[in-house]
Amino acid sequence: MSYTIDNAPLTWRHYFITGVASLGQLIGTGLATLVSVIIPLYQLIAHPELSSFMQGLVGAMDLIGIMVGSTILGKISDHYGYLWLFRLCPALICVAAVITLLFPSLSVLIICLFFMGFGIGGEYSLDSNYISQLMPTKWNFLMIGGAKAASALGNIGVAAVCFLIVKDWTNPDLWPHLLWIMIVISGSMVVLRIRFWESPKWLAEHGRIKQAEKALHHFLGPNVNLVAQDAELPPEKTAKPAGGFFKRNWKNIIFTGVPWACEGLGVYGIGVFLPILVMALGLEHHNPKLSGLADVTSSVEITLWISCIILPGFILGLAIINKVAPAKIQWVGFFLSGITLLILLLAYKYHWVNWISIGAFMAFELFLNMGPHLITFVLPPKVYPVKDRGLGSGIAASLGKVGAVLGVFFIPILLNIGGSSLVLIVSIIVMFLGGVITYIFNPERKKPV
Repeated sequence: MSYTIDNAPLTWRHYFITGVASLGQLIGTGLATLVSVIIPLYQLIAHPELSSFMQGLVGAMDLIGIMVGSTILGKISDHYGYLWLFRLCPALICVAAVITLLFPSLSVLIICLFFMGFGIGGEYSLDSNYISQLMPTKWNFLMIGGAKAASALGNIGVAAVCFLIVKDWTNPDLWPHLLWIMIVISGSMVVLRIRFWESPKWLAEHGRIKQAEKALHHFLGPNVNLVAQDAELPPEKTAKPAGGFFKRNWKNIIFTGVPWACEGLGVYGIGVFLPILVMALGLEHHNPKLSGLADVTSSVEITLWISCIILPGFILGLAIINKVAPAKIQWVGFFLSGITLLILLLAYKYHWVNWISIGAFMAFELFLNMGPHLITFVLPPKVYPVKDRGLGSGIAASLGKVGAVLGVFFIPILLNIGGSSLVLIVSIIVMFLGGVITYIFNPERKKPV
């Protein structure tokens, strides 16, 4: 029996495609988690300690790379194809990690974090495009969301490995050895993508129909075709729609990009400095008789426990994504995230017991990942047409990283100016803002859910 991409039954091939593409999400959050551990370790060996500006710069550098890479590589992929970039991006991450390991210094770390982020930026544009163009319509939302859920494995896995390594250290100078985590993940990505092919829909969009059919058969088997057997193939050349990209898509840019920027503060701004925030809130098991390395280790352990709730958040979001409009999941998630941060602020201000603060932190991660973190990745490939999808997804991811960069850069400054209270107040405002923008610009707001 013959199928098209849209009505094909879900097979192991679809899971393989999703799994390989998902590794870009895993390594992205994995790197952010790794940086969150490296910063307090480096603080222990820096003389004098890193200023709040330098902490923000180190934390933000990979995000700046993502912001630049997602836009540039997304645009390039629209014109020159996905496959070669799909292999180049993890190779770039691997090379940058190796250089940092071999030549460990603050300046080398900052430069290489940018290039690692640049490669991850390309991943954020390409991953969702590959999945959205090869999944059956019935399973599209779920598989794209499943790929995003892999980011939870990056948080949890890297935090766990870092804790297992650091807990036996007596010298924070060993921090460069943590880069082996990035080398192993990115190297595995390169190997898995050797047996991958160009996007069939991208090939068809550029009039290369025979190559598109061949690539599709490699991906999904000989019984899956671009169109039904009794339908006509797409024309060799497709006419360009009227108006430039931004004129055609300005509402889509606001709808997909601005909430992603708000989500970026929660995922990366708070995520990168989570061990430091844990210490600032007094949640770690502080022992004045032990070294500062023991405090860092304790904060990393609590970070691990908080990170473990990320995966259930994604699972909850995936469980309802085909039952509730994704935009509604997003704005509700934003509002619930803001409420849980408000509870955390009250717990800190009025010295409630630690389990309330840790519980509020966990609830924040649950709702953030159920809604904004999951859905911001799902929406761009759904609202942009194929010819604009690489750039559209890239711009959305880039705007997301603008929010992440601002969050990461200013959180240590806010901590220095107003302490944990100011960080939480700003974060609450940003979460509510993300919910309002999603609600207002949702193109399906007037349609029934």
